[in-house]
Amino acid sequence: MTISKKKKDYILVSLLFETKNSYDTNLDTLLALIEKTQYNSCIVAPEVCLTGFDYDNLSAAQDFTPKALKSLKEVSQNKIIILTMIEKVAHKTFNMLKVIHNGKVVYSRAKEKLFKFAAEEKYFTPATDADFEIVEIDGIKIAVLICFELRFKDMWKKCEGADVIATPSWWGVARSEHFVSFTKTLAIMNQCYVVASDSLNAECSKMSSIINPQGKALYNGNKACLEVQYNEKEIAIMRRYMDVGLGKDIG
Repeated sequence: MTISKKKKDYILVSLLFETKNSYDTNLDTLLALIEKTQYNSCIVAPEVCLTGFDYDNLSAAQDFTPKALKSLKEVSQNKIIILTMIEKVAHKTFNMLKVIHNGKVVYSRAKEKLFKFAAEEKYFTPATDADFEIVEIDGIKIAVLICFELRFKDMWKKCEGADVIATPSWWGVARSEHFVSFTKTLAIMNQCYVVASDSLNAECSKMSSIINPQGKALYNGNKACLEVQYNEKEIAIMRRYMDVGLGKDIG
């Protein structure tokens, strides 16, 4: 899917913040962080960061999504916002990816690989294989893997050729090293940027980061908002130096 091939200088942004019990508080936090970012920022937020996996209040979480989307569209001019939200569509509930740009949802799909150990299969309907697409916005090809999807080789294959892979996540702290290893290896294998965003909640890894095509990772640490300049030439240089068939032309 191509939204625009017009190339612009972008800043990659990884967010790290805690999801509270109040949905409105979480939305205010997210909006405040987005508003602090520069024009032409590609911003990745943690998985279901506005509500968490609030299964006891699933109806309220679903009802909150339209309000949140309206606000996020309003702050998305000259920005790309990537996150997942709990959404009800045709009597089914999904953990739904949203890619928002210039006031519109330009791409949406449900999470395909549900984390059965946290009972996601009980509450959510999975996407089908055909729903996955790489989205091109302003000359940047963006793929998204949602949390548990990082563990599946077939999902990695779908990302081949992407310039940026976003990974909005709610990753368990007991498996923090897995998150670090997967995201770094994903960048090295695909010779691209990986923007990883995990929650600051106690049960999560808190290992939000941005990893470059050579596998060098910068971690958010104490920063709620980590920013790295996107450099298309860095992708091209790596793909030409270590040619594994991914290619990259610079116009």
